[in-house]
Amino acid sequence: MTTTAKREVTPAEQGEVTRSAVVYRPDTDIYETEDHVVVVADMPGVPPADVDVNLERRVLTIRGHVRRQAHDGYRRVHAEYGEGNYERVFTLSEEIDRDRIEASHKNGVLTLKMPKAESAKTRKITVKAP
Repeated sequence: MTTTAKREVTPAEQGEVTRSAVVYRPDTDIYETEDHVVVVADMPGVPPADVDVNLERRVLTIRGHVRRQAHDGYRRVHAEYGEGNYERVFTLSEEIDRDRIEASHKNGVLTLKMPKAESAKTRKITVKAP
């Protein structure tokens, strides 16, 4: 099992702050298949209804809002999980077909499946013999 620490976004990275909550940069893996680029972002504690994925031109922004969790009948004696929200911004290349991006969220993990544009895919060129 691998554990990673959440990294808090610095004020310079955060831009204009409109909420008082801490904003974390979600740990993200990006991998590529022949037809897609896939982004997997950890957003623990974020319910699917509180995940926002926005695309404006080539800028893809993911945000997740963590709701405060209270456990009835318990008193907190130690906490390593910091409450806050998630945000990360990516600039997409021209090789992504932005009209067909798909997003799914399961168990605190956001997965974005971004198809490559036909012009960006590897293709075999037939060699003609005279």
